[in-house]
Amino acid sequence: MRVITGSARGIQLISPEGMDVRPTAGKVKEALFSAIQFDIEGREVLDLFAGSGQLGIEALSRGAAGAVFVDNSRASAEIVRKNVDKCRFTDKARVTVGDYKAFLKGCAPQSIGLIFMDPPYASAPVQIESALRIIEDIDILVPGGIIVCESEGDDRLPELSGRIVLRKCYNYGRTRIAVYERSVG
Repeated sequence: MRVITGSARGIQLISPEGMDVRPTAGKVKEALFSAIQFDIEGREVLDLFAGSGQLGIEALSRGAAGAVFVDNSRASAEIVRKNVDKCRFTDKARVTVGDYKAFLKGCAPQSIGLIFMDPPYASAPVQIESALRIIEDIDILVPGGIIVCESEGDDRLPELSGRIVLRKCYNYGRTRIAVYERSVG
């Protein structure tokens, strides 16, 4: 697992051991970042269910202004800290251990431009839907901001019909990437 491009290009990231964390596959990550390449520069990023932090770190490497990494596992948070240090992003990153719901409810309105959600596949549909509803209710996503969700290929994710709408779904083998966008108006 490495950073694909940008200022930290080629840096090998530490990956958690065991089956609790499932890092995004390299080919999926490349396709995902190709799809959102123009939605990163200068944005504040939130990497929920951070695991190793590879998605938020990739965004920082590609020019994101800053990133917050949230995971309920202390072990995962420690790996994120090591990866952030290794890539020299400590001045642009904050790592938080805690529940995603509590974290989201404490965010300032319209303060985040890009959100990554990659929860454990077993609970992904429920956690993604819950997080999307909180994000929409609290209105923490800036106009034009995007949310990228990863789940199993056969998971049904909500389409939403308020300020946040499903922009596109991509399937890569057993992985589904859903990209949501907050309306500008």
